[in-house]
Amino acid sequence: VLLATLLTSLVSAFQIHNLRHLPQSLSSSRTHFIKMSATNEAEAATEEFPQGLNGMDLIIDGWFHERGVLWPGQAMTLKVKNVLDHHRSDFQDVLVFESESHGNVLVLDGVIQVTERDEFAYQEMIAHIPLYAHKDPQKVLVIGGGDGGVLREIARHPGVQEIVICEIDGDVIDVSKKYLPTLAKGYDDPRVTVHVMDGAKFMDENKASFDVIITDSSDPVGPASVLFETPFYESMFHSLRDGGIVCTQGECMWLHLDLIRPLVRSISRIYQSVGYAYTTIPTYPSGQIGFILATKGRGSCEEPTRAPPTEVQRDLQYYTTELHKAAFVLPAFAKRTIMGM
Repeated sequence: VLLATLLTSLVSAFQIHNLRHLPQSLSSSRTHFIKMSATNEAEAATEEFPQGLNGMDLIIDGWFHERGVLWPGQAMTLKVKNVLDHHRSDFQDVLVFESESHGNVLVLDGVIQVTERDEFAYQEMIAHIPLYAHKDPQKVLVIGGGDGGVLREIARHPGVQEIVICEIDGDVIDVSKKYLPTLAKGYDDPRVTVHVMDGAKFMDENKASFDVIITDSSDPVGPASVLFETPFYESMFHSLRDGGIVCTQGECMWLHLDLIRPLVRSISRIYQSVGYAYTTIPTYPSGQIGFILATKGRGSCEEPTRAPPTEVQRDLQYYTTELHKAAFVLPAFAKRTIMGM
């Protein structure tokens, strides 16, 4: 009887442990921005996730486990060497850890945003595809992108006169400057102006102002789903100058065709051209993430109009003019579904 009681207790404890380490609803964010006021957004997050996700619960036996509602049945794991920072901001759970193989890692609401090992594959492509497709970008807006990596890449373009960033969560900026200095050095450029605020509100106040708008946005979960809806793209359209380009985080063709295709179809009624390009990056779900590129008063972005100078290309680790063009060449299944071809 004693042995049976002990076994029952062990099984119960094991079940409780596993339940505790199942991910809570993952409000994932490739850098958090929501079309709400700061106060309303924080209140909405509290109401929807009353307990709040605790990033430390996703570290099990020394390994961080990224499990999300947008990639069911699969997970990304990284071995943790040292936890550098963990706290809850007004908007999300913030975790930074040193990994065994990928350098420092930024995690927001349980979802990997950046690792030092492979971040360039994302930052370079989301920035340089629209910038080199534009003949003379002078004023650039970044929505999200609080880690500073997109700013770093924009700063490689000497013709750009003004770089504006709107990041809703100042804590992302702070931890990035402390633990991700190779990305956050983008803030050091004197052309950069930082607004810790709602990017949609900023665009409403700045019509026809920007040549390029880059949205390093959250995944379409919960309140952040507004970023994958037509009104947000209408706001960007009105904030663009004629001949301008929008480039947004466009999710994964292996996982999210049901999200990508309706959006492309919807915004094609607003923009002159809409395309989907992609990059490969090991620590994002399925090792791939896309970009939606839309233009105002001009043709597509599939061909670069300029090329990086030799000294710039020497420092780039991913982007080339050849890869720019190749990024728009989609596998047959994705081309049929996304572009309807």
